Amino acid sequence: MQFTFLPNWLKGMGILGLLLSVATTFSPEAENGAPPARPNIIFIISDDHTSQAIGAYGSKLAKTPNIDRIAREGAILYNNVVANSICGPSRATLLTGQFSHRNGYKFNEKVFDINQPVFSEELQKNGYQTAWVGKMHLGSLPHGFDYLNVLPGHGSYYNSDFVDSNNKTTRHPGYVTDVVTSLSTNWLAHRDPSKPFFLVVGHKATHREWMPAIEDLGAYDTVTFPIPSTFYDTYAGRVAAQKQDMSIEKTMILTSDLKVHADYGLDEAKLTTERAALKKTRYNDAPTTAAQEKQLDASVRDGAYRRLDPEQKKAFSSYYAKISKEFDDKKLSGKALTEWKFQRYLKDYLATARSLDRNIGKLLDYLDQTGLAQNTVVVYTSDQGFYLGEHGWFDKRWIYEESLKTPFVIRYPGVITPGSQVRQVVSNVDWAPTLLNLAGTAVPAYMQGESFLPLLTGGKKPWRNDAYYHYYEYPQPHHVSPHFGLRTRQYTLARFYGPDDFWELYDIQQDPQNRRNLYGRKGYERVTASLKKQLKEQIVRYKDEEALKLFENSPQ
Repeated sequence: MQFTFLPNWLKGMGILGLLLSVATTFSPEAENGAPPARPNIIFIISDDHTSQAIGAYGSKLAKTPNIDRIAREGAILYNNVVANSICGPSRATLLTGQFSHRNGYKFNEKVFDINQPVFSEELQKNGYQTAWVGKMHLGSLPHGFDYLNVLPGHGSYYNSDFVDSNNKTTRHPGYVTDVVTSLSTNWLAHRDPSKPFFLVVGHKATHREWMPAIEDLGAYDTVTFPIPSTFYDTYAGRVAAQKQDMSIEKTMILTSDLKVHADYGLDEAKLTTERAALKKTRYNDAPTTAAQEKQLDASVRDGAYRRLDPEQKKAFSSYYAKISKEFDDKKLSGKALTEWKFQRYLKDYLATARSLDRNIGKLLDYLDQTGLAQNTVVVYTSDQGFYLGEHGWFDKRWIYEESLKTPFVIRYPGVITPGSQVRQVVSNVDWAPTLLNLAGTAVPAYMQGESFLPLLTGGKKPWRNDAYYHYYEYPQPHHVSPHFGLRTRQYTLARFYGPDDFWELYDIQQDPQNRRNLYGRKGYERVTASLKKQLKEQIVRYKDEEALKLFENSPQ
């Protein structure tokens, strides 16, 4: 065991400070990989940016040099999964280190309970300045942050409103990804330099409706993307997949999603028509609550296109007029139409991601230029995975691989060896404990995750081989049946409930695309029984009472 240098933050604290530093240096956490000094931490979290669209994860078509740089200079996680694959609940899990059933935020468009503890409070107690800039999507402003400047809901791609710590709303002109970066670096420039900091940079990109920065319009127009091998999946043996409503063919809208003949100045009659189309897409014309009605009206009347200034409107109108003409000239139908929609979807999605990556580069450059890079942890992740045409889909929600896994790369100079790879199964419920561990801060007992810092630093801490999952949001907006389950290194076991009650089992080493449901097949009895036992242990351990009742009354 070696002594470590006394960190700057303990200098001048006398005997008490020295004793505290020794206690920290020789703590079990330190032996398992936790550094004794307190680094700054920047946690960049995007929306719906999937690992299939990142070069470091093997994409040959997406250009993400700055995200790739973080992976190259630090560690990349290949089995980082989420506990509930939708936007707000993923962020609630980050804040609390708890599963959705414990923090209470199971669905989007609800209000996060700000009376519960959040991990940023622990950082504040340990002398950290804390801030969150950009997308939060929790319907409330949690405590634990010295500075907040966040998007209301999903925010807008252009000229978006931001809400600050005093609940004051200000509209910031420009492209939202650029604005988030500018606000983040401005806060960094004006923070107290004598204290370490924790900053969440929350990006709206790459959320639907995939509006690129003007400079990125057409960035992928010369590319023809290969049709995924599962694009025409028939969902044989998968009841829930047969009933979903998230297909490129049927659910993706030509106007609002793909900007074909998008109208930048709608009159009242057109507003009514667009609202009806939006309601059909989001709610399948089912009865809606007053809150949903209000949200529909806001989406139509104050939607992304209506926010564009004259110069922005001119750029969008000019570019998408050419796309609309191409669409009209082709007179597409059937498979040809579906595949054209797929190509347009990926072109806009990846062009939107291009600006995201460029802004991550701006932030990395800022750290280099200010001398902060050496003692600043930089994380890049997304709130969940996303479908880029696999199974004919877009969106997320499923326990299936493309939706369940999310990118996670992390850089910490001098602590994480460049080029490190982590193959163990890690969940977003582990993010908060890991961040606290990085900061040398105790992990509260209420948290359900655990720190995976030893996996990043070569420690020998034993690690579990599974992750728990529970998705709730049904029937709207995409008719994905609620389900809970277990993801191990080799298998995925899921129990679907709601409209139908059934099980699914996949060997993801042999079938990484989740196409062959093995549940009930001869030869898998022992594997199934073992995984069910494992799943019940997780349910009991994490106190998911709803899942326990469903499990105990499960069909065989």
